[in-house]
Amino acid sequence: MSLPVIVIITIAAYFGLLMLVSHFASRGSDNSTFFTGNRRNHWALVAFAMIGAAISGVTFISVPGMVAAKGYAYLQMVLGFIVGYFVIAFVLVPLFYKKNLISIYGYLEERFGRSTYRAGAWFFFVSKMLGAAVRFFVVCAVLQMLVFSPLHIPFIFNVIVTIALIWLYTVQGGVKTLIWTDTLKSFCLIMSVVLCIFFVGQNLGFSFGEMTSAIADHPTSKMFFFDNPKEGTYFWKQFLAGVFMAIATTGLDQDMMQRNLACADHRQSQKNMIVSGIIQFFVIALFLLLGTLLVMFIDNKGIAMPEKSDELFGLVATHPDVPIVVGILFVLGLISAAYSAAGSALTSLTTSFTVDILGAHKKQDDAKLTKTRKGVHMAMSCIMGLVIIAFYYLSNQDAISAVYTLASYTYGPILGLFVYGMFWKKPVHDKWVPAVCIAAPCLSWVLQLGLKELFGYETSFELLIMNALITVIGLRLLSIGRKPQAA
Repeated sequence: MSLPVIVIITIAAYFGLLMLVSHFASRGSDNSTFFTGNRRNHWALVAFAMIGAAISGVTFISVPGMVAAKGYAYLQMVLGFIVGYFVIAFVLVPLFYKKNLISIYGYLEERFGRSTYRAGAWFFFVSKMLGAAVRFFVVCAVLQMLVFSPLHIPFIFNVIVTIALIWLYTVQGGVKTLIWTDTLKSFCLIMSVVLCIFFVGQNLGFSFGEMTSAIADHPTSKMFFFDNPKEGTYFWKQFLAGVFMAIATTGLDQDMMQRNLACADHRQSQKNMIVSGIIQFFVIALFLLLGTLLVMFIDNKGIAMPEKSDELFGLVATHPDVPIVVGILFVLGLISAAYSAAGSALTSLTTSFTVDILGAHKKQDDAKLTKTRKGVHMAMSCIMGLVIIAFYYLSNQDAISAVYTLASYTYGPILGLFVYGMFWKKPVHDKWVPAVCIAAPCLSWVLQLGLKELFGYETSFELLIMNALITVIGLRLLSIGRKPQAA
């Protein structure tokens, strides 16, 4: 049986199971189910689902490959994520539950005004659309290599088919469906990476003890980097960036918080947030351990390191010396990560655009709102497909870096808006806030170039902090002459 046929069978089997879960999860669904999951989900279920939600196809593909150049430096950032999740759990979650928000950006309208609210919603829209497209582009590129190119099928058809499948299973149930499909995804991801570690280690002739020692002794397993503050892998740059990246891309992201706000109350949501954050560290560590084994494998077989590190996992998983089950597990983990991540992005984009930008929930009855929501959902699917195709022809950066670089620019203003709103009482000139939000990423880009050219300082993901700080400074300037709001 040829590899393309095996991949197609694996995808068909997984998608069949996905549709079955989606069918049962979405029974009796309505607009409340789509937007908030009716807030009846147990925290433990959401916590397990959140493991999968935080791990996209980019993580599955890119993290194992990045060990060749950066070792386990990414874990420094993941440690920062855990601290960020505590901040989200005890600062943001109570706030969002107290205000009973459908979209978290509703807070910005209450605190600042309509212009700021729209600015936050649009920045989320751009952030999530670009981030989701990069994540799903990686998966489509791998499927193109394994299935569509051998069958002489163009990339555009690949994107159309995969986007259509995702649209199909998310169109009805929304958040409630996502929590259950993310649970399935979490199980498939963890099982896939653990079994891949086992089979690759077995192929290299390692017992469990020998494999553990070999990984620990390998140069790619270096985790902490304290030697050069100018480098992007420096510990404090990675750690602090991780703290703020978690707050911005999880706590201030409608996609991720839509799941957390599906818990019964804020205390359950806090438990979910903390537990899922800690577990995520160990799951990411598994991907990095696998990455070291993959590097050992290509060294052992005399295979050249691929030009793009994102191709390492797929190269080894489909190698003739590796059992076919590894290739199947690779595809299973990849598509489970991809479909869930893209599906959740479509759901959150639909929610934010319908609620924040169109304001349809305030203007329309339930029947018309359902029609509007489904129309927006279709439009979001089409836009995502077009962005994925654009990335296919334009991208030359490893995917995990591309995702966080984009996030540093687009989530910075959102982070700055919430920080100012929560820690300063003075109102601002609302109509000028969008200009500040646009100027902040532009100034951050100029500052990044200046630091590189003048001081040789390599700006990593701390660019997000710089971006948010510039936004806060801009908001402080817009508050000049305004009287503080009553507490």
